[in-house]
Amino acid sequence: MFITAKTPRILNFLPLLLLLVSCGVAKSLKTIPDIDQYSAKTPQRIKISDSIYVSEHGRLTQNKQGLWELYVEGNPLQIGLTTGSLTQELFHKQEDALLTKVDEMVPSKTKQYLLCKFLAWFNRKMYLNIDNEYKTEIYGISQYASDSYDHIADAYPRILYLHSAHDIGHALQDLALVGCTSFAVWGNKTPDGQLIVGRNFDFYAGDEFAKEKIIAFINPEEGHKFMSVTWGGMIGVVSGMNDQGLTVTINAGKSKFPTAAKTPISIVTREILQYASTIEEAVAIAKKRKVFVSESIFVGSAKDKKAAIIEVSPENFGVYDIANSSQLICSNHFQSTAYAQDKKNKDHILESHSQYRYDRMAELLTENTKVTPQTAVDILRNKEGLNDKAIGYGNEKALNQLLAHHGIVFKPEELKVWVSANPYQLGEFVAYDLNTVFQDAEKKTSKVTLANAAMNIAADPFQYSAAFDDYQTYRKLKEKISIAIASGERILPETLDALVKSNSEYWEAYYLIGRYYYEKGYYTAALNAFERANTKEITTLPDQKRVEKYIKKLKHRLHP
Repeated sequence: MFITAKTPRILNFLPLLLLLVSCGVAKSLKTIPDIDQYSAKTPQRIKISDSIYVSEHGRLTQNKQGLWELYVEGNPLQIGLTTGSLTQELFHKQEDALLTKVDEMVPSKTKQYLLCKFLAWFNRKMYLNIDNEYKTEIYGISQYASDSYDHIADAYPRILYLHSAHDIGHALQDLALVGCTSFAVWGNKTPDGQLIVGRNFDFYAGDEFAKEKIIAFINPEEGHKFMSVTWGGMIGVVSGMNDQGLTVTINAGKSKFPTAAKTPISIVTREILQYASTIEEAVAIAKKRKVFVSESIFVGSAKDKKAAIIEVSPENFGVYDIANSSQLICSNHFQSTAYAQDKKNKDHILESHSQYRYDRMAELLTENTKVTPQTAVDILRNKEGLNDKAIGYGNEKALNQLLAHHGIVFKPEELKVWVSANPYQLGEFVAYDLNTVFQDAEKKTSKVTLANAAMNIAADPFQYSAAFDDYQTYRKLKEKISIAIASGERILPETLDALVKSNSEYWEAYYLIGRYYYEKGYYTAALNAFERANTKEITTLPDQKRVEKYIKKLKHRLHP
């Protein structure tokens, strides 16, 4: 997410930036795309029911699994206007979900003002790095934006800026990167030799943000038809496949904090999906775009019958394409020779949970000699650590961290895709066949859903278990106790006991209790809690060092 725990600390330095705000900002706020070249009229939306809306150039329906299915066709302005019209309520919910985080993380009105100024300054060059086609589509959508946030910026620049939320979030979160994991198998690793691609998109911006997922099927006048998993107001692609059998997904890399936004990664991948049909064509598109954070673009190709990883950063570019192999894994570190000596990448491998998840994925792929779509879903849902070790629910070392926006599996050569319904990757994986989806949509058939129910993959029974209920309890208690620690409030002993009971294998439960006791001056109890934390699978090297520092400090205090 783009507002993080680190954001308030950054804001302390923002008054210095006010001296820079006027430099290039006014022009970026007032510039709009050239829409005169496109003809489009204001779409008329007809509401059939609370879950079905239709328009001349599109339709929006909600299936029984709760996923919204959007079909839109036309030129960029038509696509933007129709998307905005059909999804306006979902669009407003997503804006609320993202922008109310400002009030939660930055309650000070003064700092909120400074944050707005900073974002305007930071995004001042973005419009120069996005093609008019995509700016036009965003402009069309922005006509249906909520007016509740006009104090932040006018609708068009505001929605344009939100397309960099994914990128800014990675930069601000530093080591606390979202832990996405992707893989592909083909040849002797699948029963029929065909390519299968799977990924978890662990971008978390709150439970509300993940509720209203949109499966968008876009039929542009130029380029390839494609599908993507998205949300209201978003035209970029984080997970998708086109009608040529080319798939794209994105995994964050380690980035230094950029000085200006350029092309958001999701816009680069949107262009790849719309205009590429092979890995070579995808590489050519990625190479010509200037990005402002480090990212792995995982590309699967039906025509090439394999996958490759395009690794981009502001200063470097690499392609990781394994010869003589039938599988490819991607977590959150770079693997190509272009980054072999990159210090940030090396440090990230050492300090983060990226290598651990990579190794866990490799372990599971070794155990499963023939991967089917069902097998791929099972792997994405896996909650254990290496050697099936219980590491606590929500641990970022797990492939399934129980926070994913979505999980997705592709079978590109058959143009089939499976998308998870809520919660996380645990809901039913709903199947879509691009061979028929666009035909049905273009014919404007009366089918309520575009999904192929016969191919759906069943929900994970874990979501109905006592363990899952305990995890949900843990999340609520964790938030309550974290707030209490920050405010100095007293916590009842039974509340602390409930925290451990609800997620007893997770190191963080003991760490939070240790923090509470330490702040209250109960040093023996704090030491016991930190030592218990140290027996569990701690997420990152900095976290490990933090626990060990508390232990050393407390031992010195108790036994000088």
